[in-house]
Amino acid sequence: MTHPHGRYADFETLRNQAIALRRAGHSLRQIRDQLKIFNNDVLNRLVKGEPPPAWTKRPNAKDDLRERARELRLQGWTYDRIETELGCSRSSVSLWVRDLPRPEPRYTPEEQRALMHEGLARRRAAERQKRDETKASALREIGELTDRELFMAGIALYWAEGSKSKPYDRRERAVFVNSDAGVIKTYLAWLDLLGVDRERLSFRVLIHESADIEAAHRHWAAIAGVDVSGFARPTLKKHNPKTVRKNTGDDYHGCLVVCVARSAHLYNRIEGWWQGIVTQAEVRLG
Repeated sequence: MTHPHGRYADFETLRNQAIALRRAGHSLRQIRDQLKIFNNDVLNRLVKGEPPPAWTKRPNAKDDLRERARELRLQGWTYDRIETELGCSRSSVSLWVRDLPRPEPRYTPEEQRALMHEGLARRRAAERQKRDETKASALREIGELTDRELFMAGIALYWAEGSKSKPYDRRERAVFVNSDAGVIKTYLAWLDLLGVDRERLSFRVLIHESADIEAAHRHWAAIAGVDVSGFARPTLKKHNPKTVRKNTGDDYHGCLVVCVARSAHLYNRIEGWWQGIVTQAEVRLG
């Protein structure tokens, strides 16, 4: 090995000097300058196995997080809580605390289930409140319904839910079927707006054969404002043993069928009105 001054230096002598300087807290740059060793490969070989002094190490930005993670783990915190608290990745948390003992569970399985159900109930209550606020706000946006607004709404409602003639089967009868009480009330209000005499209306319940038919009649009679005795014989749906019915219970009342007698002229007007709406919509679409 050739020394920079041209003399041959003994490697072991230089190594001993370099190690002594290293242990005294010198950096590689200081050792290089003092021993005049400007070959980095030789310099690294001279101090091989000797750790650098602490003052030469760059500070690790995550050292504080690591120490905090270990403190929290020793307090019994879970990985999820530590991750959320410190805003770091789960892999980092695992690396920092995996040598520490697993904390004892804070809750029994029964307590954990109870907490889960309690949290779920709170979340559902918050979601329900948000839905109610949204609907209340939307309700206020409607305000007072004008005759024209009801007229237009009724046309769209009938064309969505009422019976319609086909080119190959022109029946031209106003027949409306629905299971929603609000829809039925709106439809009846629309017929009143059009001047359709209530004496021209007939009512029939369409319902599953296993349901409480008498209760359904009472329900729809109250909605339509008519007497139960005026209902026609109900149309019963046969039970299919291969299907599982979901429309059961006290809230199931089937559908109400509302028919308007001598309604060919009314039906043709509805068709024309609807075509007028479609035409104007097409104009808006360009």
